[in-house]
Amino acid sequence: MSTAGPQAVAAVRQAVQEFVTTSPREVESRWRLLVELDELPDPFDRYAGPVHLTGSGLVVGPRGTVLLVHRKLGIWLQPGGHLDAGELPADAAVRETIEETGLPVHHPPEGAHLVHVDVHPAADDHLHLDLRYLLLCKSDADPVPAEGESQQVRWFTIDEALEVADAGLVDGLERLRSFVSSNRGNGQA
Repeated sequence: MSTAGPQAVAAVRQAVQEFVTTSPREVESRWRLLVELDELPDPFDRYAGPVHLTGSGLVVGPRGTVLLVHRKLGIWLQPGGHLDAGELPADAAVRETIEETGLPVHHPPEGAHLVHVDVHPAADDHLHLDLRYLLLCKSDADPVPAEGESQQVRWFTIDEALEVADAGLVDGLERLRSFVSSNRGNGQA
């Protein structure tokens, strides 16, 4: 059971409202997220119903970005997953990314930055309202996922990631490319 209150829902709603979409899929996902945030009694609680928020990380590091093969779906995706009780999506993105990659990731110095939204069916008959955050990693070490997590996880260049990633991730990867291009030389990329 989630302990996230109305202020947390309002903060997520504001971030989604301010999110600038670049594709029809993002437009649809943003719209669906806003509708569900207004209708769900507790969008943070994965056990409250089949529709709920998730938090994911789009990692930028010295070797590119990190993707993993989803254990149930068998496709290359970003790290991320369900929220723990009382956890916000941005915090879940960091926790899940560390668990699934073993890499020391963090939000940018200015705070959590929503870089992608996607609404998609999950492997076990529920719907994820996925908020995807930019996460930075200074390490160039190989990923070392925790036991029980997908062991198929590795660094990709953005171009390589675009070749293998699920279609729902393409817009987010293109944003990573823009971020890397605009931040070269300032120590963030």
